[in-house]
Amino acid sequence: MKRIAMIAVLVFAAVFFGGCQSAGTDYSAKENWAYCEDGENKAADVFFICPTVYMGEEDMHNMSLGDEDAKASFLGATNMEKGIYDDKCRFFAPYYRQAALDVYKMSTDEAQGYFDTAFEDVLASFDYYYKNYNGGRPIILAGFSQGADMCLRLLKERFSDEELSGRLVACYAIGWRVTEEDIGEYPQLKFAEGESDTGVVVAFNSEAEFIDNSLMIPKGTKTLAINPLSWTNDTSPADKSLNLGACFTDYDGNITSEIPEFTGAYIDEIRGALKVTDVSVEDYPAGLDIFEDGIYHLYDYQFFYRNLEKNVQTRLDAYLNAQ
Repeated sequence: MKRIAMIAVLVFAAVFFGGCQSAGTDYSAKENWAYCEDGENKAADVFFICPTVYMGEEDMHNMSLGDEDAKASFLGATNMEKGIYDDKCRFFAPYYRQAALDVYKMSTDEAQGYFDTAFEDVLASFDYYYKNYNGGRPIILAGFSQGADMCLRLLKERFSDEELSGRLVACYAIGWRVTEEDIGEYPQLKFAEGESDTGVVVAFNSEAEFIDNSLMIPKGTKTLAINPLSWTNDTSPADKSLNLGACFTDYDGNITSEIPEFTGAYIDEIRGALKVTDVSVEDYPAGLDIFEDGIYHLYDYQFFYRNLEKNVQTRLDAYLNAQ
């Protein structure tokens, strides 16, 4: 009798406490995708992870997928970059419980759980996409800021699998750092060295020449980078004549302003940052209180929009021609 009673208590506890835990996100539900299988008869798939749009509240540090205002901002931020990738690709972009902007002000230990919650959704959505939609197609991973960080975690977590890594055209992890230590620890991370190599990470962080510390590249850290004007890793300056066009977009993805030959850039030999040479901090302020003016993080995609758009096509062509 005591044994039966004990089993009943354990079953109750499992049901009750299990029900109190975070259940994760169901990616078989289309409402949990900003975009799912958008586009037909395209050569490859893009799996895009949105940057941070949720500011956070006193007792809420991961975006709720029931928050329609936050989801509207999420969709808008995705649209701002979508045009770079989706001309030749089907587009997938999951809503996920991203960490709020205020998490970046926390200590590493305090913040980790919120980033882990975000990545739980990213991993679940990618696994669902891969099982149900990919069908052997080439994959472009893409993200910006927190989205770039999540892309890199996804590479570390899933792309040691040879079949999966063989489908990777490139991972555009714009606006986050990739270090030599990362490359050494995770052999599946291969950093881009030119304009057409495939299976590689493409990353850079834009800043003014006087900046020596940022959230993305803390002082004393060196990141890897590729120059989106010259598509080299060296520190040689690339003239603004190589800039095919900066494009400034709205939340519908429309290009509201386009400026050819907008700025030159070079890779800093100490920080690995992409130093932007022809931009005024007065004209392009940082825009968020976690950045000082001269950190052009918010403009990483926009300053080099046409070069990135062309490069996606170049890498995809190189991948398809090698098959």
